[in-house]
Amino acid sequence: MSSPSSVPAREAVPTADHAPSVPSPSIADPGPLGLAGFAMTTFVLSVFNTNMIDGSLGTSVLALALFYGGIAQLLAGMWEFRKGNTFGALAFTSYGAFWLSYYWLVHDIAAGLQPADQAYKAVGLYLLAWTIFTAYMTIAALRTNGAVLAVFVALTLTFLFLTIGDFAKSTGIDKVGGWLGIVTALLAWYASFAGVTNSTWGKTVMPTWPLAQGAAIPRSRAAVAD
Repeated sequence: MSSPSSVPAREAVPTADHAPSVPSPSIADPGPLGLAGFAMTTFVLSVFNTNMIDGSLGTSVLALALFYGGIAQLLAGMWEFRKGNTFGALAFTSYGAFWLSYYWLVHDIAAGLQPADQAYKAVGLYLLAWTIFTAYMTIAALRTNGAVLAVFVALTLTFLFLTIGDFAKSTGIDKVGGWLGIVTALLAWYASFAGVTNSTWGKTVMPTWPLAQGAAIPRSRAAVAD
């Protein structure tokens, strides 16, 4: 058996020795869809978090959280698996699951947490876990491109301030998290816009600033053959 260092990254997914590698049909890039679903849902929720619109109306974001931020983004993650993009698959699947879990938390669970005066700790822990996940994904994003990296830096800060705001029960810090969420959404919209525009035009119209050969994300043998 070859040592791990001797195996090319693009061939990290094993194939049967007796079965020839068969090129798989190409599929459209799911990235712009995943980024758009994430951006729109984050934008709407963040507007409520800033209290630009009465925060009591915030449950209206649940429809977006379920269908666009949740299901559509989850599907984008599944298609990234199909393309062999480990980073995109993990990111879109996870944040799609985040929005689905957010829907369930707000719609079915939060109001019934007991003791009620300690519920903020449970929500704070939930946000802290997502802060940790987003922070290590930011490290991985250093090998993608500047547009995606900017989204993850801003999102890490957003989750961090929302976590602190919940644990401290500070509406002021929550508002900062809301404004950072709007910045995150705008950055994600830009990355989505760049992806679909560059693909449609067949050239770089909107720059994304590739980082350190970030396009060379380890892919399966089938994906490389596309």
